[in-house]
Amino acid sequence: MSIFANFPLVAAIVSILSAQAVKVPIQFVGRRSWQGGMAFSTGGMPSSHSAAMAGLATAFGIEGGLDSAAFAVAAVVGMIIMFDAAGVRRHAGLQASVLNRFLRKMPDLHGELHPVKELKELLGHRPIEVFAGALWGIGIGVAVYYLFYA
Repeated sequence: MSIFANFPLVAAIVSILSAQAVKVPIQFVGRRSWQGGMAFSTGGMPSSHSAAMAGLATAFGIEGGLDSAAFAVAAVVGMIIMFDAAGVRRHAGLQASVLNRFLRKMPDLHGELHPVKELKELLGHRPIEVFAGALWGIGIGVAVYYLFYA
């Protein structure tokens, strides 16, 4: 038996990889700057974590029904991940931004800029990015099913 026969796993992986890949052109259209590193970064539109969990839950729903235990677990874990991405992780990124601005302006005892490495600011997501990721994952889960497993 091949790992590719595991529809929920394939749906989740295709959802996360495609969501990461689509961040680059979306960033280019939105900000007119090409940032290939966005494909390997956290944050941005759409949320790949949300896409992965929505793709996984969709696959479980298609395979076992919306009343299956697997769908319930994936849906609840997905909601927790999405809440965390738009809440705790997003606010940690906002705090990192404030700290970075503070550190850039804070002279040390010798009058030089503080030698601390800057903190990563793009950690979480705006709610629309989480929602878009969830829709992306549902769409990818359905597409993968009809293209390869139906």
